[in-house]
Amino acid sequence: MYRTNTCGELRLADAGKEVTLAGWVQRTRKMGGMTFVDIRDRYGITQLVFNDEVNAALCEQANKLGREYVIQVSGRVSERESKNKNLPTGEVEIIVSDLQVLNASMTPPFTIEDNTDGGDDIRMKYRYLDLRRAAVRSNIELRHRMTMEVRRYLDSKGFLEIETPMLIGSTPEGARDFVVPSRMNPGQFYALPQSPQTLKQLLMVAGMDRYFQIVKCFRDEDLRADRQPEFTQIDCEMSFVEQEDVISLFEGMAKHLFKTLRGVELTGDFPRMPWSEAMRRYGSDKPDTRFGMEFVELADVLKGKGEFAVFNDAAYIGGICAPGCASYTRKQLDQLTDFVKRSQIGAKGLVYARVQEDGTVKSSVDKFYSQEVLQELKGAMNAAPGDLILMMSGDDVMKTRKQLCELRLEMGNRLGLRDKNKFSLLWVVDFPMFEWSEEEGRLMAMHHPFTHPKDEDIPLLDTDPAAVRADAYDMVCNGVEVGGGSIRIHDPELQDKMFRILGFTEERAQEQFGFLMNAFKYGAPPHGGLAYGLDRWVSLFAGLDSIRDCIAFPKNNSGRDVMLDAPSRIDQKQLDELNLNLVPLKE
Repeated sequence: MYRTNTCGELRLADAGKEVTLAGWVQRTRKMGGMTFVDIRDRYGITQLVFNDEVNAALCEQANKLGREYVIQVSGRVSERESKNKNLPTGEVEIIVSDLQVLNASMTPPFTIEDNTDGGDDIRMKYRYLDLRRAAVRSNIELRHRMTMEVRRYLDSKGFLEIETPMLIGSTPEGARDFVVPSRMNPGQFYALPQSPQTLKQLLMVAGMDRYFQIVKCFRDEDLRADRQPEFTQIDCEMSFVEQEDVISLFEGMAKHLFKTLRGVELTGDFPRMPWSEAMRRYGSDKPDTRFGMEFVELADVLKGKGEFAVFNDAAYIGGICAPGCASYTRKQLDQLTDFVKRSQIGAKGLVYARVQEDGTVKSSVDKFYSQEVLQELKGAMNAAPGDLILMMSGDDVMKTRKQLCELRLEMGNRLGLRDKNKFSLLWVVDFPMFEWSEEEGRLMAMHHPFTHPKDEDIPLLDTDPAAVRADAYDMVCNGVEVGGGSIRIHDPELQDKMFRILGFTEERAQEQFGFLMNAFKYGAPPHGGLAYGLDRWVSLFAGLDSIRDCIAFPKNNSGRDVMLDAPSRIDQKQLDELNLNLVPLKE
């Protein structure tokens, strides 16, 4: 065998044992006639000792070892004189009697240590080296433990793990599909699933009752820190349930994961917040409730109360109160103004007001308002001496709220209020059924076309569909949507009506979703479900800013795999087999 023990398991109780280890050379240190080598594997690091006076040839061999050489050593476990309390194996070392180089290594392009000198691009190119670092490896181990706990929990609740196909038909309603040409069916294409939505509904029609799958999904959309073109869902569906049943079961799963993986006991029910309230108070359907600074609507306080045309003409005026920030310098305030003006936020500007120690208010728009109005502003904001009031306005209510949300999160970061070791969870419920798409010029399903409207709102489908609320629910943790789902439509007539509202012709609905509509005619049970984002859960538990470091082989922000150099061109023979012609891109 190559090893009797791993590099992370030996302890003082093992002193005197003869052992064999195998792993990678972390570092080599020569001190007089002694050479010390740290050997590393997935389980930890153990110190090796070579003594020039005892075995000069062996010591010379050790001195030639380079970083990341793969070696096998045999020797005796001994107590260390200078112990390393930072390592689990720090009380022992191996007095080496035999050394074998299993494979030499080139010098790696960055250091294989927690605080590496490699940037994101170079680490992604050599991801197989990056995964050797304990900081990255621990995220992959956490991901494994989470999937095991998910399976245990759902199995205990009577769920079956069922695989659904990766090659399906395209349903271009929502995000863009990745499409795959079919060689055997010229001119026709598969699509990679954005989710197994219709397939898991068919499993409910099939009587499978409780289904889950830890499944790869694909969306050809713009990327950011919490998105990848391929991602993993904990996908679930249940029959004969209402919204409360689904929420209760998956709230239980969240509590189970926090307890088993983070040692955090979450008690009581998670708060519920209607979508309209979340937008009004936080400007987001995934509010970060770890801290306050909730929005205050200020139109009644400021509109028409002074000569500031920007506020007088605005459809919305909102503010947040940053505690203790009245001492912000002009440079700091200019930085905040630049922050809200930058392209991804796109606000026109920022108005501020300082509450002085004597209670008076000094504002960037002093000349337009009396102190009496500014005192009314202070009262509306519940601001105390030393606080800073930040205000934004705009013609589009929802757009301005979203801009103010970004400012609130930025202030939360600056004030250290977004502690990664503090967790605040809630359910956002009662989403709108539809949202207007300027690009499409029609109503679109906010979630997907199979979401059931709230029973009391069904009559509005005929008179005011934009006012209809959905039986939909999202779980939010620390400002991140970690999962979402809905009760589904199981009535064929209601599903037909939904397609008509969304602008589907009968022919198009039949072409894209006829298989589901036909299945509903054979006794579809009431059903609903939820999908958790596995990548997002792991990144939250690991305290990461991006999901990339909890995925073994992620894509970069351009959707490229720089290690495999994908996507890439294919040769003409493959194009011919697929009956494809490439059209040159226009300048």
